[in-house]
Amino acid sequence: MPGREVMPSTVRRSSKKAQATWAKTYDSALETYGEGDRPRRTAFAALKHSFEKVGDHWEPKEQRGPSDPQAAGSYGEREGESAGGVDLNASKEHLYELAKRLDIPGRSRMSKKQLGEAIQKANNRETAKARS
Repeated sequence: MPGREVMPSTVRRSSKKAQATWAKTYDSALETYGEGDRPRRTAFAALKHSFEKVGDHWEPKEQRGPSDPQAAGSYGEREGESAGGVDLNASKEHLYELAKRLDIPGRSRMSKKQLGEAIQKANNRETAKARS
């Protein structure tokens, strides 16, 4: 299975279900689209519908569905940038709880958008730390 061989470290540190979602989608997209970046992007899009990035791994979301405006669009018609696995469609309370788990300072004064950005930065730091 090529998907298991090229699986990102953040997915490897996640549940078996997250790993299976990513690998199966990657393998299917590889057959459909061939080599290149599209199978990887497709696998992450599928992962983001059921999982959100928390720190250096992926956890199941409270509700399935797109995590940000880019994930909601069709391929080639996507708007905005990816939120890097942060579920921007979650409630502000949920984002606040994640920020609390990630020990983000000033979280009580942040807007929903600011919480999403701060969580994305914290996730990137945790991932970099885990890779070193």
